[in-house]
Amino acid sequence: MPSTPHLHAADEPELVRAPAVTYASVLGTGAPGTDEFYRKKELIGHIARLLTHEDAPAVIEIQYWYPEGSVPVGIADFYSVNPIPSLQYRILATVPESTSPDQLTAAHEEAASVSGRSTDIVELFSVPEHDVVQVMHHGPFSDEFDTLERLGQFAEERGVERSGPHHELHLDGFARDTPQTTLRTILRDPVARS
Repeated sequence: MPSTPHLHAADEPELVRAPAVTYASVLGTGAPGTDEFYRKKELIGHIARLLTHEDAPAVIEIQYWYPEGSVPVGIADFYSVNPIPSLQYRILATVPESTSPDQLTAAHEEAASVSGRSTDIVELFSVPEHDVVQVMHHGPFSDEFDTLERLGQFAEERGVERSGPHHELHLDGFARDTPQTTLRTILRDPVARS
């Protein structure tokens, strides 16, 4: 199976091997787009910039899943079966693999003065190399339903199904009021043979 660079996806669905990545992350619950969601997104972006020593905004990634006991969902119907406010999520930004827990704590303490709270569970989180189906989505988040339908159909044709949290990689920075027409989002789902 071909490998893919972490921040790359084709405009057509593909089955590839995603690389191992180390992240700073924070957990959350509820619908994307809330004040709390954007606060946590800002916090992780700030922590990542401190740990990577880069001025450019961090690429923000988000894993989504539903709580235990929810109706099972596949790739195509991920957002259309269970209530969106029941989502659980992990907001992520890549950091060097060598980042220590002490370095993360120091960055969290510095970033918390801007957008953190003492209740935030910030941790290092590693994702191993794994098989995924993915596709580049262009435009508004509300149009992801059609793109996920294409991705789900592609996975079904290849005999694989989602085997972990739905993953979105937001290549372009966005805030609540950012126009979404030119946004690029990698939609990526870990998969295993059905």
